[in-house]
Amino acid sequence: MTEQTTPANETTVPVLPCVSVEDTLEFYTSLGFEVTYRQTRPYVYLALRWSGFDLHFGKAPEGLDPAREDGGACLVMVDSAAPYHAALVRAMRRAHGKVLATGRPRITRYRPGASRFTLVDPSGNSIVFVQRDEPMELEYGGSKQLAGLARALDNARVLREFKDDDRAAFRAVKSALRKYGEDAPAADRARALAVLISTSSALGEHGDEVPVWTAELEGIPLSEEDRARVEAELHTISDLNNG
Repeated sequence: MTEQTTPANETTVPVLPCVSVEDTLEFYTSLGFEVTYRQTRPYVYLALRWSGFDLHFGKAPEGLDPAREDGGACLVMVDSAAPYHAALVRAMRRAHGKVLATGRPRITRYRPGASRFTLVDPSGNSIVFVQRDEPMELEYGGSKQLAGLARALDNARVLREFKDDDRAAFRAVKSALRKYGEDAPAADRARALAVLISTSSALGEHGDEVPVWTAELEGIPLSEEDRARVEAELHTISDLNNG
């Protein structure tokens, strides 16, 4: 075993690419970040701080396309993701009059019980807030302990929370509902319809089907607990509608 010779009190600070100094500063300061250092000549270097962590920015490499959103990333490990999402959403509403939920920059939706969310900045960097107790392993395709529509719903959860892929989640749930919906428990059918409605809103598509899904959902008898889960799923639409 190697002897410990360092004090183990290190601090790491990511240096992310910055395509536009003005856009980067405007975005982060609107959320409440403090600018602790700013330099544009002879080279770009920005330092910002929020809560208990720092983000630094340097010149973007040649040919970086922010639209690809693959410039850089930073994990922010927290005890609970929900309060951070709520604080950033409040700041967005104050600064912009709405939640930036689509396009770039944006904040991804937070679903009750989720363990992470992502803040995407104007340069396409992803700042991912992750709960420390998040499971280390994911089962893409859904948990093998589940079957039918329940397994598809679990797969959709993984696709939405960990890959930010509403389209893949929508397709998976729509296909499973068609295949397994008739024999599935009422609670699973209701959750599936709620997922289709909320992801449709996120994607800005399938508008003609939403009233049909909504009417079907309203006709399913649910317990108070199951109704609360459905309402929590549908509540995420309010951010997309800037409610």
